[in-house]
Amino acid sequence: MDLEWMVLFQQQNQLAKVIETNQASAQYGLVLTEQDARLILEERKHTLQEQKRVEFGESIVPKIICEFCDSDYIDQSHYVDTIIRLQEIFFLYKNEMLDEITDEELLHLMKEQYEQICFGDLDYLESTCLANFAQAVRAGYGGYKETQGYGEASRFDEVKRWDYDLYLEALKELCWR
Repeated sequence: MDLEWMVLFQQQNQLAKVIETNQASAQYGLVLTEQDARLILEERKHTLQEQKRVEFGESIVPKIICEFCDSDYIDQSHYVDTIIRLQEIFFLYKNEMLDEITDEELLHLMKEQYEQICFGDLDYLESTCLANFAQAVRAGYGGYKETQGYGEASRFDEVKRWDYDLYLEALKELCWR
């Protein structure tokens, strides 16, 4: 009976913490209902089982929400699905990086790549950007420790990006023909 009470208390505490994130996310037009929060936490439980992980203490969900709520690529219509997917990606890459990277470093790295390289594409974040970085971490790369995960997004990006000045020059040439 005591164990059931403790589990129930922990679940209620986690639910309250997820709902509290509305204070930060509401200014970006993102709000979770109690039902949304319950769904996210239920999916978290499934993800933890799937990834064979255990979370002690605070849940990572409020940190994910606070890290990503200001993104230009998240809106209310797919907010819950995005948070669920981000937590799946988070736990997958905690495993892939052999727990070498802290939660905060991984969150900063994920957010930076999501915004600057993936432009909101969760599939690209999961299958390419973080996969490349995880490979580097497993090979011994530790430069992210000095930066807390900031500024790491482009270090392992293998795709050439647009050069804005070159684009304008080519556009001018086309217009003056």
